[in-house]
Amino acid sequence: MTVTYTAEVATCRGFGCFLKLLFRWRGSIYKLVWPDLIAFLVGYFSLSLMYRFVLQDPEREIFARVVHYCDTYSDLIPLSFVLGFYVSIVMTRWWSQYQNIPWPDPIAVFVSATIHGQDERGRLMRRTIMRYVCCCLALVFTMISPRVKKRFPTLDHFVEAGLLMENEKQIIEDLNQKFPRHSKHWLPIVWAASIVTRARKEGRIRDDFAVKTILDELNKFRGQCGLLLSYDTISVPLVYTQVVTLAVYSFFMTAIVGRQWVRPEDHPHHKEKDNIDSIFPIFTTLQFFFYMGWLKVAESLINPFGEDDDDFEVNWIVDRNLQVSYLIVDEMHHEHPELLRDQYWDEVFPSELPYTVAAEQYRDNIPEASTANIEIKDSDALISSSVPRNDENYMNRLASGESIRTQRRALSRQASARERHLSGRSSASSSTLNSNHGSQPAMSLPRVASITNVLRRMFSRDRDHNLGSSAGTESVSGSRVDMFHSNQSLHTRGMAGTTAIAEQVIPELDEMQATVISMRKPESRPHMQDIFAIAVPTTPSPTHESSKPIFIMGSVSTAHSTPSTLRGVSIDSGSDDEKTHLTRPKDLQDMAESGASDMNSLLIEPTSSSGAKIVRSGDNKSAL
Repeated sequence: MTVTYTAEVATCRGFGCFLKLLFRWRGSIYKLVWPDLIAFLVGYFSLSLMYRFVLQDPEREIFARVVHYCDTYSDLIPLSFVLGFYVSIVMTRWWSQYQNIPWPDPIAVFVSATIHGQDERGRLMRRTIMRYVCCCLALVFTMISPRVKKRFPTLDHFVEAGLLMENEKQIIEDLNQKFPRHSKHWLPIVWAASIVTRARKEGRIRDDFAVKTILDELNKFRGQCGLLLSYDTISVPLVYTQVVTLAVYSFFMTAIVGRQWVRPEDHPHHKEKDNIDSIFPIFTTLQFFFYMGWLKVAESLINPFGEDDDDFEVNWIVDRNLQVSYLIVDEMHHEHPELLRDQYWDEVFPSELPYTVAAEQYRDNIPEASTANIEIKDSDALISSSVPRNDENYMNRLASGESIRTQRRALSRQASARERHLSGRSSASSSTLNSNHGSQPAMSLPRVASITNVLRRMFSRDRDHNLGSSAGTESVSGSRVDMFHSNQSLHTRGMAGTTAIAEQVIPELDEMQATVISMRKPESRPHMQDIFAIAVPTTPSPTHESSKPIFIMGSVSTAHSTPSTLRGVSIDSGSDDEKTHLTRPKDLQDMAESGASDMNSLLIEPTSSSGAKIVRSGDNKSAL
């Protein structure tokens, strides 16, 4: 597993925070480099001893020329660039492989939350699904990690460990014989998906969305397992690895010869080395540590599932996954602590969490923005257009801008006056209705598809028609009966488009949910109960005493109504068995022609399953 040292460098104080790490052996550069360093030093001192004690003067001159040649041209190898770029690629690949290791925890949480049932079959389904998921990852690890392969060399060891059953092992072996070219790591995921669909058919999963969630997580898990196999089969191109290896080893082979100490009389053009360096190559050894250590880092991290010190502990991952999965779906299935009021229930939220004596010194101050302490003078805070300038071009641009802004202000004032005019007429109509029928307190918003909302939308369309129509029509109490001229309402809707849409579409709100209201001035809008005032009948129906009123319709003028304008109206009383349909508009027209021209309040009462009774408040009754 990766050697961690973050606890030792959590706080950097004093001199040399990382110096204490130089004396570690496990995962250190010394453990990686020492065999190559010994070989380098043996070769270096062998040539040095041969030059000093074995070679004669003519041979020493030839050796000195070779040393000069190797020392001159060894710097042509771009070792820093080639090796640095290669190690950067390997480090990115190493961290990406760890991020793509799939963890079964999300699947276990979804399985525990969505597959219900405290009986043995429900428990068996949940545990089997998670066992298949862990078995899939263990099969993948056996193909990419030598550690796991040594632990589970055959499928019999999976049966011994409890990841597979005997019948499941037999199915995998049969498939391997029929299709030996491809791995079968995905087969347990397919089995798990089949169990999820069976649980849905048995009703243990309540909805299809939960099924889709689990299947998506299973498919994601399978995709990450396949990605780990892709990292194993497709590595960094071999040519790049060969280039880096040749560059490093060729550089130090030339350094063994080029960094030798030679006498000045053997080669006068060769730069003379210090006497200290003639005994031991200090800086050459440090250079070997840096470059060779860089290469060894790439060699150890290019496959993080091996047996190096910094490789991932995959055997621990196998054990951990199975234990945590069973704990989530079985031991903690549908269980949680008792719901109790928290410590800050009355305060809503704490002002500050407590500190211990040891942690008091770490009490942090409130962070401030970078511009919190910037102060601007009052003279600098003035708008730039208000500061006088003598520039002629600036004054011309300012004058042209002022003229444009003046035109925009004039247009905005005209639009505001038009809106005030329309809102004034609408409010006047609403006040007339309120004066005739009495204002009622505002109740909760009705549903969009209710009958009262449909009638209100018809009256609001009719009111918009009154505002935009040039032809005068007689009205009583601010409303009109002619509410079915769709063409005219479409033409006049553009003048109050936003208002008409707002009145027609009323969102359904949750009564128990608090709503943040804007700080704008409240608008006075007519309520449904202001338009349709409730009138109490004075005389009950003589023929049907048990029937109760359904809906009361008031302030409707029929003086100039025609049979074509009075259509069938469907009114719902709130229950399925008390729906009344007025499908005989001719009777309403007969009532209007017979003297009921001013029907201030019409009380509609059900008379039978196919008829209704319209009652005028304080007047005679007519039945439909």
